[in-house]
Amino acid sequence: MRHAEYLIALLGNSISAMEKLRPAKAWGPLFTTKQPPKGKPKLRPKEAKMKLSTKGRYAVMAMVDLAGHSTSGRPVSLAEISGRQEISLSYLEQLFAKLRRGGIVKSVRGPGGGYRLSRPSNEVRIADIILAVDEPIRATRCHPGSPQGCLTQTGRCLTHDLWEELGRQIHVFLSGITLSDVIEKRVLGRAAPCVANNSEPRVAA
Repeated sequence: MRHAEYLIALLGNSISAMEKLRPAKAWGPLFTTKQPPKGKPKLRPKEAKMKLSTKGRYAVMAMVDLAGHSTSGRPVSLAEISGRQEISLSYLEQLFAKLRRGGIVKSVRGPGGGYRLSRPSNEVRIADIILAVDEPIRATRCHPGSPQGCLTQTGRCLTHDLWEELGRQIHVFLSGITLSDVIEKRVLGRAAPCVANNSEPRVAA
C-alpha cells in the first residue's frame, strides 16, 4: 500500500467509527469518495460541513508522494504525481498553487523543474497541508464564533460541544503527524485503545 493511501485508510477507519455515534441523516458524510474532477474543477470556498473533502485528502496524498520521491532535493513534476496517484493534473495545479502560497512547497522553473518541499519532511505537519488548501478541520455544522448556530433559530444543537471538541481532537491528531511519519509508517498505534472499565460503581458513603 502506498504511503498516502496508508494515512487515508487510517483516517477513514477512525471517522467511520465516529459516524455511528451521530444520526444517519443529520449531517453529510465525513469523507467523500468522489474522484477528483476532470478538466478544470472549481475549488469551493470553506464550508460548514462535517467532512474532509477530496481537496484535503488529495493534497495530503500528493504531498506524501512529493516527499517520498524528492530525493536529494530533486524537484518532482506534477505530471509524475498525477500519474502515480491518479489525480487530475489540473486539479493538482490548483492545489499546489495554494500549497506554494502557504509556504509548504517551492516551485522550480525550467527543464527538469517541478516542486520540492520548503522544509524537511519531518517539519511538515499534515494539519498544515490541509489548512493550506483552505480545508477546514472541524466537525460542527456552524462556524466557530458565528452568531448563526446549528439550528434554524440560531441556537446550538444539544451535541454541539461534543462535535466541536471532536474537531479539535482531529486537528490535534493531524498536527502531531508529519510527512516523515507517514512515509516511515509511524502512524498506526498512536491512538491508545479504549479500555473497558469493568470495575463496579462506587457506592457513596
